[in-house]
Amino acid sequence: MEYKFLKPPPPTKYNVLSLGAGVQSTCMALMAAKGEITPMPDFAIFADTMSEPKSVYKHLEWLRLRLPFPIYQVTAGNLEDDALKVVNRKSDNSTYVNKVIPIFGIKPNGEKTAAIGRSCTRQFKIAPIHKFIKKKCEIKRGQKDPTVTEWIGISWDEMQRMKESTNKWSHKRHPLMELKMTRNDCKIWMKKNNYPEPPRSACYFCPFHNKESWRYMKQNEPEEFKKAILFDKKLRELYRKFDSKTDLDVYLNIECKPLDEIDLSTDEEKGQLGWDFKSECEGMCGV
Repeated sequence: MEYKFLKPPPPTKYNVLSLGAGVQSTCMALMAAKGEITPMPDFAIFADTMSEPKSVYKHLEWLRLRLPFPIYQVTAGNLEDDALKVVNRKSDNSTYVNKVIPIFGIKPNGEKTAAIGRSCTRQFKIAPIHKFIKKKCEIKRGQKDPTVTEWIGISWDEMQRMKESTNKWSHKRHPLMELKMTRNDCKIWMKKNNYPEPPRSACYFCPFHNKESWRYMKQNEPEEFKKAILFDKKLRELYRKFDSKTDLDVYLNIECKPLDEIDLSTDEEKGQLGWDFKSECEGMCGV
């Protein structure tokens, strides 16, 4: 396993940079542009959930002007709309709310549940990225030899997020792991090279936000924070009205409280550990 993490995999015909537009993937892209990570990627690809803060889209346009390779933007649709979709179950004519994002719930007796649902990363990040790569790199059906190396911006402090490729036509590569660079090292590199620090990259309503992330949004992206409060309320209303087989009140935070009522002190300030993007298992969001 060591070579997979600390050394590049065998060379392939194409090198594709998976761009989350956060600190790590931005740093990785700019290091490649400067020749500090080789070979030069053939292109970068950003999967747009259509639910990122405005600051992320603005940063993406800034980055396009500074890379010698193209950024392609792909989408599987609007995640916000999909997460609020009410579905009719034909077998018994009951209804339910589409469980595409992970949400927290509380039962009538006050018992809290773990995060339920979750297909957003695979459906809205991984699937459109791989669909585009297969077409752009002319991957043949049933191909078993790797012709694509997919660069993932996971840093040294988040190594638990790494996963091996499940596609026989590709390798995964983690350049920041090879360099033993942490997220903070990426920030230092950006500052040293006179680049602004990228914004936090994540859907504005992501339940994997920790207290620090919600607080950052409230202070720096108040428009998105207000939208998240409304989304949180709307989700709860839909579950109460239409999710006939889920006897839960649902929330975007692990405390199971309305978003505008939670104490935004960080878990670290309280001496606790909480959900954050280190729990995100595919390494495709927030990097």
